[in-house]
Amino acid sequence: MQFILNSGTHVAEGETRAVRNASEILKRDIRRVFPGPAVERNSIVFRNDPSAEQESFVLEVGKDITVIAGDDLGFVYGLLYISEKFLGVKPFWFWMDQKFEGSDSICVDHGIYSCVRPIVKYRGWFVNDEVLIMKWNVNGDSTEPWRMVFEALLRCGGNLVIPGTDKNSRKYRELASDMGLWITQHHAEPLGAEMFVREYPGVTPSYDEHPELFHRLWEEAVLAQKDSKVIWTLGFRGQGDYPFWSDDKTGKYSTPEARGGLISDIIEKQRSLVLKHVKDPVFCTNIYGEITGLYEGGYITLAEDIIKVSADNGYGKMVARRQDKHSVRISSLPKAHTEHGGIYYHVSFYDLQAANHITMLQNSVDFVNRELTEVIEKNAVDYWIINCSNVRPHVYFLDAIRKKWFGEEISDETHSTVFSQVYFGGSRGAAECLREYHEAIPAYGENEDEHTGEQFYNENVRYMVNQYIRDRSEPSGKLSWFAAGETLWEQTEKFYGVCRPAVEKLRKYHEKCEEVSRGFSGDLKRLFDGTIMLHADIHRFCAEGLAVFAEGMKLALSDDHFNAFMTLGRSAELYNKAVRAMRRSEYGIWKGFYFNECFADIKHTVYMIKKMMGVVREFGDNARHDLWYREAVYAPEDRKVMTLLVNDNHMEDWELYEAFSTALR
Repeated sequence: MQFILNSGTHVAEGETRAVRNASEILKRDIRRVFPGPAVERNSIVFRNDPSAEQESFVLEVGKDITVIAGDDLGFVYGLLYISEKFLGVKPFWFWMDQKFEGSDSICVDHGIYSCVRPIVKYRGWFVNDEVLIMKWNVNGDSTEPWRMVFEALLRCGGNLVIPGTDKNSRKYRELASDMGLWITQHHAEPLGAEMFVREYPGVTPSYDEHPELFHRLWEEAVLAQKDSKVIWTLGFRGQGDYPFWSDDKTGKYSTPEARGGLISDIIEKQRSLVLKHVKDPVFCTNIYGEITGLYEGGYITLAEDIIKVSADNGYGKMVARRQDKHSVRISSLPKAHTEHGGIYYHVSFYDLQAANHITMLQNSVDFVNRELTEVIEKNAVDYWIINCSNVRPHVYFLDAIRKKWFGEEISDETHSTVFSQVYFGGSRGAAECLREYHEAIPAYGENEDEHTGEQFYNENVRYMVNQYIRDRSEPSGKLSWFAAGETLWEQTEKFYGVCRPAVEKLRKYHEKCEEVSRGFSGDLKRLFDGTIMLHADIHRFCAEGLAVFAEGMKLALSDDHFNAFMTLGRSAELYNKAVRAMRRSEYGIWKGFYFNECFADIKHTVYMIKKMMGVVREFGDNARHDLWYREAVYAPEDRKVMTLLVNDNHMEDWELYEAFSTALR
């Protein structure tokens, strides 16, 4: 016997906002999969079972499909199970352009279908550094991208979200809550409170001076969220993502004892405010960044019921993150089997140094599997929050980690193969490109996680340009995290030493991706080119652009101004190829997706290199800007004839570069 899913299948509404939302999602999916008239009238209905385990469901498939659960998320997951397992709607259907060809009906065997239980209790995403989706809309709707983030998270079995950073987190937490998700907060925004400096402009953001104002902000945040499912983030850093003692001019907090003591007192105060208004609250605090050393040193005291959240370093390695040039790399994992433990883990990161934001994590799935396996072995499974950034560039690793929070083993071999089967029609070439991606990425350090994201090629080049323009006789302090040279050239040379040897390997990987792309057509080609191929474009052209830029810097510092000008122009052209690749990837609903790419900001790297070209020209051209112009456009016998000084409008720098490029071909 079989149940006939078709356009005539009626889905019950549900009694809560979360269940009604999931019901509407399934109705939408039914309309897409079954565009024709009804084949049979039947129903998907609900039965409440108070004895059911939280967030679990059972489906009874007979005359009707009955979803049996005891809470909202149980029903939500049951409805999404029908969507995925019976209708074939994939977890990242929106983010990976799934097409629905349509059919008349799908037959489902009668029987009992049960859910798979995750091994991580609270699991979800931090929508952080969300500069792409905050300036992008879908068919004119700026909320739809966020709705699609939350839907994808639910389809992955997630139950927890930090719904954006700063203002966005407050703007979208109601939507996330309405969809059934638990809410938690950024480690720099305890309790989800408004920033002190925004609420009290002109008042010094000092806890010592104004404790009552901080208390008021925290209590207002608790009252605003007390009716939602919240994991209350406790902590104290500063008025941003940096330690509070960076703003301390008194020296009162110059010792770890003083710093840890204040943090401990504040956390307990925040905890008491939540307990005042919320029954049976869940708490967490982040052992992150500078807090790691304080906690490990015994300077921070925490109540037993607080989940202690450890963090990776932004590159997937469970060690303390680098702060400027300070990288202690102490393990951030609990030293022993833990109770009330969790992790904050990045597949995207922004550190103004070498991280990835618009490209995939630059380390392997095998590497991620090893790190997360150790997390599980230490029993840090109460809470996993994954920095998902803007989702689309990171689907491959988000899909891997959702398997891990269900207790599956993941590997480069198996995950690339399955991912290709799900989203690229089983293409062996696509699987190989995914699997080999990390092997092509340059290493900037000796540790296994120290591979370059696109920020390495961009942020640092802009620092070099800035230093050249301001004072090329001195090194840049901004580069000292990696290259603490005595001269600007010594610093530049170190970056050159990372990228120049890697150019050939990146070129070969890029050519492989191009070959695979040629094997696709239509929608699959657009998808491949807008995801895997795009990442290959960004790495190849930015790394090569940096290598050529370094050559231009050497010429500029040697006062070989003309050759420096031309070499810098070639560097700008390479970076611009990466910009154009992003533009090509903005098809259909993705139009404008990379408009606000303002972190690596490759287009700004082009701008800065062109600015340096202008400075170099001032040193090499004459004051009238007609010397290089004559060499570029005049015949040799006419260059010294001065009856007319110029025959054309003065050329801007890029016009001049293009004229020389044409003449030198």
